Amino acid sequence: MMDVSGVGFPSKVPWKKMSAEELENQYCPSRWVVRLGAEEALRTYSQIGIEATTRARATRKSLLHVPYGDGEGEKVDIYFPDESAEDSLPFFLFFHGGYWQSGSKDESAFMVDPLTAQGVAVVIVAYDIAPKGTLDHMVDQVTRSVAFVQKRYPSNKGIYLCGHSAGAHLAAMMLLADWTKHGVTPNLRGFHGSYNLAGQPSSPHEPWGLGQLLEILMANLCQGEWKASFEELHDVDHFEIVENLTQKDNVLTQIILKTIFQ
Repeated sequence: MMDVSGVGFPSKVPWKKMSAEELENQYCPSRWVVRLGAEEALRTYSQIGIEATTRARATRKSLLHVPYGDGEGEKVDIYFPDESAEDSLPFFLFFHGGYWQSGSKDESAFMVDPLTAQGVAVVIVAYDIAPKGTLDHMVDQVTRSVAFVQKRYPSNKGIYLCGHSAGAHLAAMMLLADWTKHGVTPNLRGFHGSYNLAGQPSSPHEPWGLGQLLEILMANLCQGEWKASFEELHDVDHFEIVENLTQKDNVLTQIILKTIFQ
């Protein structure tokens, strides 16, 4: 567990003085997409995710809707490289975004094809979104999904966590997990998170305080003896950054593979 006591969080937090409408405007990423309107951006993102998931389920060796807990929404989809020993692979776990209120593992297998083609098992995790799930409940579910993968595949060559948007928050929370409660210490080797809500360069937008919080997160990762880096991807918006993971030559796809196989 990482000790975050005494962390230098900003003493002034202007967002506390913002109205509900202003907060919604600041932190709703679809409102800042320049290339498309908000609704069209969400439809495009969903459609690309559905197509990628349909293709992955049709062409990749997989175990679908595997329960990691007793709850109806506590399931994972596991995709494997062809003809590989299932228990001795690197495992890449992805937590979908959706503002903690939407999204599904059934439309989130963006990166399955390019990663499994390079020998990586991909696990797409479902969790209970709001209003059914509270934030604490989501964090607990994601924690148990990681423990589940470690217990099921104890000879794995590393577990790598990745989240987009709300899912990036859930992935980051794994740094604070008390694994003793779950009877296992996951073989965690890497984290990837898409936290930036910026739009296109022609209309840049960053919600208040996000840059500061990222700097604090990076500093604490380094203090905790993690090797951390910050990558700024240009000319992509909040949704394209994940949509492009369907492409094997995409810069973020290559960063992920480099992290796993370095």
